[in-house]
Amino acid sequence: MVSEEEVEGIAKLADISIDKDELAGFTSQFNNILGYFDILDTVEYEETKDDEILNILREDEVMPSLSQADALSNADETEDGYIKSPKVM
Repeated sequence: MVSEEEVEGIAKLADISIDKDELAGFTSQFNNILGYFDILDTVEYEETKDDEILNILREDEVMPSLSQADALSNADETEDGYIKSPKVM
């Protein structure tokens, strides 16, 4: 159970203000939410192989790529083998 003092502390940490009129309602809502977690804790389940975290990324593979000249061929402006762009700031 969450007390009104704890709700006030949580509100202070979140930098929000709660009126005394709202405090009882928020305390009740917090306790209802925590009650749902208690219900979830009672659920029994068996871990299966599907619960494992699998790497779904492909292996890195060396592949042919563009030459520097091909990569720079479409650039509006180049300098010393790099694409030159206008200053942003």
